[in-house]
Amino acid sequence: MNSLDLLAMLPLLVTGVFSILVLLLIAFARNHVAAFVLTLIGFAAAFVSLFISLPVLPRQVTELLTLDRFGAYFMGLLFVAAFLVTLLLFGYFRNQGGQKEEIYVLLLTATLGSAVLVAASHFVSFFLGLETLTISLYTLIAFERGITDRLEAAMKYLILAAVSSAFLLFGLALIYARLGTMLLGQATARIQLGGAGDPILLAGLALVVVGVGFKMALVPFHMWTPDIYQGAAAPVTGFVATVSKGGVFAFLLRYFIPDGTTFHHPFFLILSIIAAASMLGGNLLALLQNSVKRILAYSSIAHLGYLFVALLAGGSLAVTATSYYLAAYIVTILAAFGIVSVLSVPGREADPISDFRALYWKRPVLATVFTASLLSLAGIPLTAGFIGKFYLAAAGVERTVYWLVIFLIVTSAIGLFYYLRIIVAMAAQPDDGNVVTWRVSIPVSGGIALAGLFIALIWLGVYPRSLLSIIRLFTAGP
Repeated sequence: MNSLDLLAMLPLLVTGVFSILVLLLIAFARNHVAAFVLTLIGFAAAFVSLFISLPVLPRQVTELLTLDRFGAYFMGLLFVAAFLVTLLLFGYFRNQGGQKEEIYVLLLTATLGSAVLVAASHFVSFFLGLETLTISLYTLIAFERGITDRLEAAMKYLILAAVSSAFLLFGLALIYARLGTMLLGQATARIQLGGAGDPILLAGLALVVVGVGFKMALVPFHMWTPDIYQGAAAPVTGFVATVSKGGVFAFLLRYFIPDGTTFHHPFFLILSIIAAASMLGGNLLALLQNSVKRILAYSSIAHLGYLFVALLAGGSLAVTATSYYLAAYIVTILAAFGIVSVLSVPGREADPISDFRALYWKRPVLATVFTASLLSLAGIPLTAGFIGKFYLAAAGVERTVYWLVIFLIVTSAIGLFYYLRIIVAMAAQPDDGNVVTWRVSIPVSGGIALAGLFIALIWLGVYPRSLLSIIRLFTAGP
């Protein structure tokens, strides 16, 4: 390695250094505000460092990391999302007792792991990034030890994540045994050139699908999602739904976009079935829920299925469509969980739909932001979600993957029903017999995060060209 390699790695190095700095701060002087501010500076510095490293990109740093403009775009999304989650976390924990500073270290290390996934070009770096992310998430989910739901959610995630990692490692071992390479680019090229009838290679790919399917909460590997989403603190749930999944999806987008000759490979046919099942299952199961966090959990399963429509279709629009939709999804889902965060009080989160009854009459600004995020998730015009779904459908139509596009449209219509349930509850008349205790005042940090998310949500829906120009500039030829 030389100085240019270090410059290319600057965003990763900055994130790692700030995680150590926050840890040292905690060791010498516990201060919640100082840890929060230092973490914000860390994510902001990591984002700025992306632009400093651009002149030397693309660059292959050893065999482990591929650093290019494609990766810089997705790392930027992750750093912005983590910055917003930090704002929400500070407001969430500000008035609670106990020592909360370590959660910022976990945020930094989890984001570092997700960023490594974006740049991974080798089996080893891929697995190290994934495990850095996953191990940090265990503790993030269980951070408040005194709350039983947190511990239960963390234990479920720990056990299932360990099992999925075993599947993933065994699958990677089988692929290496058959292909003789641990470089992801070479392995993908050899899989696309042949091997459709090789039982060992297909077994390895199937095991990898199981491992990755768990990390992304795709059907039928989704059963952990509603319990973890409901049990974890609302800002942490937002982090799991965005930063952790964003890194894995960017990795898939780099290496598994099919071309016209490989779409009918059994590996891609299996993923197509999983995508359709995720869209259908996520929306149907959400219809049965009365918990807002569980509704958003099943909704996130469906949205990952939507993303796979363009991913599996490939073609010229695939990268643009998925890159835009992932940005829109991150903004929208963080806005939704942000509302849950700022309304929650110590010891009790705003979660049942009944908790949001008459929100329009008592907190009209928050109700407006929540409504905008729900309509964006549903794909209603003038929101970021509508533009995102339009591009996903266009990518599918371009490559004539009509049956997946039909699934996207039909299941999106199903999803509109449960989003409207929440909106109707917020618009209902106040019921004095069912008084909900919301947070008395909105935390300043949470208010700033929600204001930024709301502006971005509407801006991306009304004027998408600004983000699309950035995407085309950064993701041309990943």
